[in-house]
Amino acid sequence: MALKLHGAPMSTCTARVLFCLHEKEADFELVPVDLFAAEHMQPPFLAKNPFGLIPVLEDGDLTLFESRAITAYLCEKLKESGTDLIRHQNLKEAATVKQWMEVEAHHFNPAISKIVFQFNVAPLLGKAPDQAIIDENLEKLGKVLEVYEQRLRTSKYVAGDFYSLADLHHIPYTHYFMKTSCAKVINDRPHVKAWWEDISSRPAFMKVAPGMTYGEK
Repeated sequence: MALKLHGAPMSTCTARVLFCLHEKEADFELVPVDLFAAEHMQPPFLAKNPFGLIPVLEDGDLTLFESRAITAYLCEKLKESGTDLIRHQNLKEAATVKQWMEVEAHHFNPAISKIVFQFNVAPLLGKAPDQAIIDENLEKLGKVLEVYEQRLRTSKYVAGDFYSLADLHHIPYTHYFMKTSCAKVINDRPHVKAWWEDISSRPAFMKVAPGMTYGEK
């Protein structure tokens, strides 16, 4: 039975799972959720995720929400398929992957997501981007990227010399961020820039990125 992913490719969280599904060479069905029609707030969807957020993964009688929990599950379920994104065979490497997954979630994502929201979501809500919020979070993101720049001087990817779920989790928001006028904070850091160019050239990225367009159905 194929996995079912309920979501919308434009959504960063849906895209995060889609990247993982393609890396794991999974057989899956994408079930579109129309955000513009607020399908995610209707009873059929709320029965799957009471918070009304996408994506939701269905695997037989298992229903999962929260994109990072879904990708972790997929890496365990499909450990023999595709890219080994969590380094099953090496305890220390696996621990480092989990460490950098936490860095992404607690240091990188809070700043970059607020910037992307101002550029991509606020206009859909009829609001102009708030420059004060952008500037505040650019400063925070810059401090995080300085840590990344130092880390990436000694390893090709954030968790080591191997591509992992820690790298993958960064992709959706960075993809949108690089389309903004703020992209120089990454482009001005040569090791971070090289890392981004590497992880955004993978076949899984090429399959998912064309569907990542805010403001279009």
